[in-house]
Amino acid sequence: MQFEMPAQRPRSESVVPMINIVFLLLIFFLMTAQIAPPAPFEVTPPEAENETPAEGTFTLHISPGGTLGYADAEGDSALKALAAARESHCQEVACDETGPVLLLRVDGAADGAALAKLMGQIGETGFQTVKLVTRAN
Repeated sequence: MQFEMPAQRPRSESVVPMINIVFLLLIFFLMTAQIAPPAPFEVTPPEAENETPAEGTFTLHISPGGTLGYADAEGDSALKALAAARESHCQEVACDETGPVLLLRVDGAADGAALAKLMGQIGETGFQTVKLVTRAN
């Protein structure tokens, strides 16, 4: 008696390598992503010819009306929150003589006299290096 061999079904492709690649990409993007807190309000920086972007550790926002914003704090409490953040940063990371760099994101329509007065208050919080964020024209 001769039996016929049943027809073999083709092997399905394994999806395990694809899942591995997806997880590796996910881990890569999570490790390289820089998560920054949202700006407290929208600011249009002044124009400048310098194309080098300013870099710093902390960012203080100043609205056209002169309102200060840092993280979730606005107004006078923004400077207090900024000083506290600088203090905790310097406790975790040994700050050198100049300390961390503060970025000022000032609206182009903000008052220059108010900005000059603010520089003294920023100096009292302990920041010695302040950079102004501008946009290329």
